[in-house]
Amino acid sequence: MRTLKDIACGETAKVVKLAGEGPVKRRIMDMGITKGVDVYMRKVAPLGDPVEVTVRGYELSVRKADAEMILVE
Repeated sequence: MRTLKDIACGETAKVVKLAGEGPVKRRIMDMGITKGVDVYMRKVAPLGDPVEVTVRGYELSVRKADAEMILVE
């Protein structure tokens, strides 16, 4: 299964599952990234961290470590 970190710029993916636990998972969900939502990869920072995605109509920067916990299809 792919993670949010693996999708390419310009690609849209649907969130299948959040792999984090406790406060980390809660923080990701509070940002609007929940099961079934579409995520569009806007751009990746020059050194690869963070990545910028569009979720629910707004732009969001996500650290690579957090992006690895978001499973997509």
